[in-house]
Amino acid sequence: MQIDITWLRSNFRQFNKQYFDGRLPEPRFYIGRSRTQLGSLSYKRGLMWGRQLFSKGNPTNAFTLTLSNFYDQTEYQFRNVLLHEMIHLSIAASGVKDTSPHGVVFRGLMHRFNSMGWNIQVMTKMEGTKKAYTSSENVIRQYLVLAIEMTNGKRFLSSVNPRFARQINTRLKNVREVSVWHWYTTDNRWFEDMPKVRSLRGRPVDDDTYERMTNAMTPFKALG
Repeated sequence: MQIDITWLRSNFRQFNKQYFDGRLPEPRFYIGRSRTQLGSLSYKRGLMWGRQLFSKGNPTNAFTLTLSNFYDQTEYQFRNVLLHEMIHLSIAASGVKDTSPHGVVFRGLMHRFNSMGWNIQVMTKMEGTKKAYTSSENVIRQYLVLAIEMTNGKRFLSSVNPRFARQINTRLKNVREVSVWHWYTTDNRWFEDMPKVRSLRGRPVDDDTYERMTNAMTPFKALG
């Protein structure tokens, strides 16, 4: 499923009343698409945590709570991530100093919630979790791919930002360690989670993967 601001605000208010006696300041809400952070809590630059922050009389919107829609999670999973960030907010708003970002205070609250049936974790592994699509899976997306073979036998594949392709291609001519390189286009979603690089970077792959991927792609002659 995918969440929106209405879902986020509604669940925050429910949990604030249910678990925090309604004492948490309501933050700004934001829905992102981060692959590496399921949730985050940030605060306005220049403001301080705890009592000093709220003594200024401006607790409203001092914090921003973000959840990511990158993965196709269940509502239960999204709620666990939300509660994780609300624990951070409760610690920050109270002025309590924890031993670390996920220290003794955080873990104590986490274990208390988990005893109630939640599954809040310090770090959540998302390997194997399906990426959430905001449109039809039948939509074809094209990727510009750079395949590099090094003089030492290593091989790399890169999904390249097209705006920087010519610049990268020019630079490759002066890299002695590069034996040969080829450009391709493809709609293979294997490249979907790779960043579209703007510099000479790539993902190392074994020979079988390299051969399988390049044989299935369309050579791009314009930069060849």
